[in-house]
Amino acid sequence: MSPDVDLTVPLPGRHALRDRFLAFDSRLFEFAAERNWPFAEPVLPRLSRSANHGVLWFAAAAAIAASRSPRGRRAAARGLASLGLASLTINTLGKRSVRRPRPGLEAVPRVRQLKRQPITTSFPSGHAASAAAFATGVALESPKWGLAVAPVAWSVALSRVYTGVHFPSDVLVGAALGAGAAYAVRGLVPPRDPQVPPARPRADVPALPEGDGLVVVANKRAGSSDRVHALLDLLPRAEVVECEPRDLGAELERAAGHARALGVCGGDGSVNAAAEVALRHGLPLAVLPGGTLNHFALDLGVEDETDLSRAVTRGEAVRVDVGRFRSPGREGVFLNTCSLGVYPELVRERDRFASEVGDWPAGVLAAARVLRRDRHPLRAEVGGGAHPLWLLFAGNGTYHRLGLAPARRLDLADGVLDVRVVHGGRRPALRLLAAAVAGPLSRSPVHAAVQVARLRLTTVDPGTPLAYDGEVTEVGGEVTLEKLPEALTVYRPLPGS
Repeated sequence: MSPDVDLTVPLPGRHALRDRFLAFDSRLFEFAAERNWPFAEPVLPRLSRSANHGVLWFAAAAAIAASRSPRGRRAAARGLASLGLASLTINTLGKRSVRRPRPGLEAVPRVRQLKRQPITTSFPSGHAASAAAFATGVALESPKWGLAVAPVAWSVALSRVYTGVHFPSDVLVGAALGAGAAYAVRGLVPPRDPQVPPARPRADVPALPEGDGLVVVANKRAGSSDRVHALLDLLPRAEVVECEPRDLGAELERAAGHARALGVCGGDGSVNAAAEVALRHGLPLAVLPGGTLNHFALDLGVEDETDLSRAVTRGEAVRVDVGRFRSPGREGVFLNTCSLGVYPELVRERDRFASEVGDWPAGVLAAARVLRRDRHPLRAEVGGGAHPLWLLFAGNGTYHRLGLAPARRLDLADGVLDVRVVHGGRRPALRLLAAAVAGPLSRSPVHAAVQVARLRLTTVDPGTPLAYDGEVTEVGGEVTLEKLPEALTVYRPLPGS
């Protein structure tokens, strides 16, 4: 095995300021090597080895996700995404940009030294970058989990100097790069705001003691069995029907025939199907998040079975807006978003791979494939001329802190469609990515936004894919998007109850 960079290449010539800095860095290293670190000898070398190849952080992510809280799972996913970006940056650019040899081990006691010495260049520290990236990513989503992870991340970074494999500046710069990677991921996919959405407008619904009169239809493929059984522990008189996705519509219709309240457990697609049935039958809807993203339930303020059971037994609910799309031969509703252009293609690509690699990896793979195509799936007539469009997005309510994906709504009954358009031009995908990393998507010159109650599109090509709440259909001709204000009643716990 050989180093990833030829360390025999001559170093650049002398430079006074750089030489003084390197000398100071070396003195700090020697100072640390000469000090006695109480209780560090049996811990830090082992901790340093456990972080090789990210093993420690994958185990930490699994432990956080095992908490089964939605915020914990999101924190674990964000931590791993940040770690992945940091590792990619360090190993492809950082290590190859500065050919700094590793420190000499003469001053480091042998008991501290690693059994297998790294052979890559010293600057910057990949271990410190991974530790900072994972800890920062977790903290951005869940400060409580971030506090738990931070001491471990700090110890891993410290261990690289303690074991003699890095200079202090290697660790500091690596940690800074890792934290920067976490913030870059935040720019692409903003974390959820812990703020509780306002409970308005309130609705009169029946209180269902122990869930009496509630019928919950659960999508088996959403992996929600644990959630449903936990809900039954809290609402023992509720009726639960578990079914395959193909039977979901029929089971919802059957449940609506005898339920006082219609419940659903699954992802946003399942919730969409239940909302359509609840609207048709005039029933209040009870949503138990059981999918991957659960945008509607989380925006509503229902994170788990405890929130839902409290709202159902106390009769607490609100009225929310519903979006509707119509096209010749096609009609449907959406609770979250409706879009044309590149996003429906992304959903289709994701569904192709989801059964083989899982939802999150399939989403990343689909995004990479769609962004690479760099074409314009839509054309619109504006001012008498045809213009290319990369994406048309309509949110059911105003979305805040948009990255590549919409992050959060604070009002589900504001009466507007949040319409965002990404224009065509040269490499819109690359420009959009750069804008999302740099800050709010609204800063991008290829992006435009308007809030309306109704939107009409004409001369849409037949067979154009339209995505709504994670599902995809095809439309053509004239497409109308509109709001149904406060059309759906949904159970949710009221603040302070």
